[in-house]
Amino acid sequence: MVMVALACQCVDNRVKMPAKKPIIHLKGLVKKYGIGDAEQRALDGVDLKIDRGEFIAIMGPSGCGKTTLLNILGLLDRADDGEYILDGEDVERFSSRRRARVRSDQIGIVFQNFNLIDRMTVIENVALPLTYHGMRRIKRLEAASQSLKTFHLSEREYYLPHQLSGGQMQRVAIARALVNKPSLILADEPTGNLDSRSSHVIMQELADLHRRGNTILMVTHNPNLTSYASRVINMLDGQVASDKKIRVASVSDTQTIVLRSPKKTTAESTTKKSKSSTLASLKKKAEKTTKKKAAKATKTAKRKTAKKEKSA
Repeated sequence: MVMVALACQCVDNRVKMPAKKPIIHLKGLVKKYGIGDAEQRALDGVDLKIDRGEFIAIMGPSGCGKTTLLNILGLLDRADDGEYILDGEDVERFSSRRRARVRSDQIGIVFQNFNLIDRMTVIENVALPLTYHGMRRIKRLEAASQSLKTFHLSEREYYLPHQLSGGQMQRVAIARALVNKPSLILADEPTGNLDSRSSHVIMQELADLHRRGNTILMVTHNPNLTSYASRVINMLDGQVASDKKIRVASVSDTQTIVLRSPKKTTAESTTKKSKSSTLASLKKKAEKTTKKKAAKATKTAKRKTAKKEKSA
């Protein structure tokens, strides 16, 4: 009876466990531009849930509302209607100061155009977000140096932005977005101004951040970049047109395939035959020469012994 009671209690505990809260929950989000007949809806009733640790790629044609959605998620803009629940709290109830504090503490934004300050060095650009935390200069520079070290930019700390390549500037922008250790990373076309090689490096960095447990939302036009994401959302006319998760293949999913040995072609067989015949002929010649040398040696030895006998 005691065992049965304990089992029932364990089942009750499993049932009563609270559900995992999404980091972002959007309900009927609407964003309008213009007035009257000129009114346009950049977002038209967007419903979306995003869990912690996801890497989401948002795709769609220009003007479908991707960047508008990212700006609202990053607290850079406000929705006209609907609900935006961030980490269990309604963003609409936040004051301007609270919005700035949440944006500074929890959200890291990576812009397409880098948005680095030209007159400041690389390390000063990365340390800039920590200024609003009231951190002392030495502590800010130490944290910025550590963030740059993660992206292999320690040797460029005191360079100015114009002395860097496009890929290096984007890595500096990512280091700046991560210096305050945010729980949410928003990237707006992070590879839009880069060549294919630099784009690959940046996407590898983002994939590494995702493996560490960061939540990443990335807006992109490049379908090849969706291979790095765990979920792809397609938008059209301010709405979510499709939403699908990408299953990453695990080691257990792999199958061992036994490959048959390829059949030998006629050319290969003929070459092998010719090689074997030449080797055999060389061996025969070598044997003949050794036999001849041995016969000569025996003849010379007999002659010498015969001469010695005659002289004696």
